[in-house]
Amino acid sequence: MPQKLLIIDDERDILEGLKRLLAFELADVEVTVTSSAREGLERLAHVSFDLILVDIRMPEMSGLEFLAALKKTDPWTTVIMMTAYGSIETAVEAIKGGAYDFITKPFEIPELLRLLRKGLERNQLLRENLHLKRQISDQSVFHNFVGQAPPLMGLYDTIRTLAPTEYTVLIRGQSGTGKELVARAIHGLSRRRNRPFVAVNCPAIPEHLLESELFGHRRGAFTGADRDQAGLFEEAQGSTLLLDEIGDIPVSIQTKLLRVLQEQEIKPLGSNKTKKVDVRILATTNQDLEEKMANRTFREDLFYRLNVVTVRTPSLDEIREDIPLLLDHFARRVSDELSMDPPKRFSIAAVKMLMNRPWPGNVRELQNAVRRAVIFAPGGEIRDMDVQEVEDHFRAAGKAAEHPVQDPFEPYAVAREKVMDRFTQSYLSQLLHRTGGNVTRAAELSGLNRASIQKIMRRMGMRSEDFRP
Repeated sequence: MPQKLLIIDDERDILEGLKRLLAFELADVEVTVTSSAREGLERLAHVSFDLILVDIRMPEMSGLEFLAALKKTDPWTTVIMMTAYGSIETAVEAIKGGAYDFITKPFEIPELLRLLRKGLERNQLLRENLHLKRQISDQSVFHNFVGQAPPLMGLYDTIRTLAPTEYTVLIRGQSGTGKELVARAIHGLSRRRNRPFVAVNCPAIPEHLLESELFGHRRGAFTGADRDQAGLFEEAQGSTLLLDEIGDIPVSIQTKLLRVLQEQEIKPLGSNKTKKVDVRILATTNQDLEEKMANRTFREDLFYRLNVVTVRTPSLDEIREDIPLLLDHFARRVSDELSMDPPKRFSIAAVKMLMNRPWPGNVRELQNAVRRAVIFAPGGEIRDMDVQEVEDHFRAAGKAAEHPVQDPFEPYAVAREKVMDRFTQSYLSQLLHRTGGNVTRAAELSGLNRASIQKIMRRMGMRSEDFRP
């Protein structure tokens, strides 16, 4: 594909002369000319050029004004300035404005050709470097995404398209489909990526604390407010704020959130002054917001403010062909966490079984099933019967905990404690066997802290030494 050169000069004789000359001297370069800087900007809105040669002194819009406008939309375009009124001051101003180089009229043809070739070479190196950086950025941002099914490929493209914008995005999907991962990827590819990503789990915060958590408060705003406290909107200044599971936000907070989206300002509790904020809002939900609007538990005006762009995360049922990739990915990750070398892998029969079973909890449920299978299945290969046995064990333990079988003459609390003790002892024993008695790894794997596991071991009369190989 030929490289593209745009020449802008209000002297038509120069334009025509340069076009004829460069068609001969730079045969592999496609040359476009225009006598208007404004027309040049209009062309650049539709066509990408590798190099621009522009005159500084022009009516309507000068070359420096053109350069400033161009750099706002594409700071990487290589621009060479030319003028008949060359001076050190003009050259410095052009270079400071982002020009690559500067040449004065009348110019020597060999000097102009040398400068144009250098500019084209510089542009090619710069674009290649940017392409590599984008690839590296994509790899780091998408490293937690696994899968190549068409719905996922479409999701990746959507994330790349939305990330550079400032639009509010509503991310919808079932539980366990990676909605927060999508939000983090959008932030990671945005211009705000160098600022910390801030997330708030809306259902996890009581209603009477949520307003203060989001917008902050002033000293004395309520009992116990002994100092000023910044909220999450201020913490996310210049960055991205994720409102996770926004469908659970109370209507009273929805009204105040709507003001933030409309006015880009917040009012901390106890304050009579507003503060401007520069925050990009992303929101997730697994709920039917349309139904909640019909029931008047979610404001329509807030919905339309949030729903500028909607992204939908596919369920695991929609990307079943990716289950083998997910199984391998999660098995390797868990094996690495447990220092298993080589990592455990699933047999073909086990993969087929897991591909055919329902996953109402989506990828999160699959990940948990893989974690249990890697921990408790014997041998380096996880067979279908191993998976079934592990799942049956945990299902039975869960049912026993929910519906304990007890002697009718035995107190409920005593019977329940016996069932829980049996489950705890079985679980911890298998866990420590798999970690070789390493309490730290057992804590990481189980989600308990080290002190809790040691306390349970003492209560059960277990010693880590008894599980070491």
